[in-house]
Amino acid sequence: MLNVNRIWIVIMMFTILGCVGGGGNMVNAKVVMVIAPHDFRDEELFVPKNILEENGVDVVVASTQKKEAVGMLGAKITPDIMISEIDPNEFDAIVIVGGIGSREYLWNNTELHEIIREFYKQNKTIAAICISPVVLAHAGVLDQMNATVFPDTECIVEIERCGATYVREPVVVSDNIITADGPKSAEAFGREILKSLK
Repeated sequence: MLNVNRIWIVIMMFTILGCVGGGGNMVNAKVVMVIAPHDFRDEELFVPKNILEENGVDVVVASTQKKEAVGMLGAKITPDIMISEIDPNEFDAIVIVGGIGSREYLWNNTELHEIIREFYKQNKTIAAICISPVVLAHAGVLDQMNATVFPDTECIVEIERCGATYVREPVVVSDNIITADGPKSAEAFGREILKSLK
């Protein structure tokens, strides 16, 4: 019985240390995930965030303020930094989370647009999900790119107006830009971001 307990303790230790189930493929990268302070989409933050962190990626959450942010489904998180504090030189990727709050707080955030353009200039991974590919479109980085977005007429019109070709797929990769259509695609979105960092 003692040996069985020891075996379980060893297995748990390896699991915690990331040595079981692909732990040998840990990714040394740092990602900033941007959320609206109100009504970000919970799964679109936490599902990709968990995938990245489970694979060794350091994830920092940013918003327009450092006060506790509340998701559409009630999840709460306190951002680590403000959008104004994002230094593209410190990160390997930027991820813009969706949710209805994105329209109010992120779509026309010129400070965020400038940061996204700097990631683009440095050829780093830029990702957005749900209605947030519109943020990328407004930043000017979707011109002549294939992209997806939440299947809402306004969102589709906005990305096409800014030069993107709308593709009705769950996840679309175009050069260093990853877009996804909503919460049901959050896991595939997270895995695609992870793949881009390897």
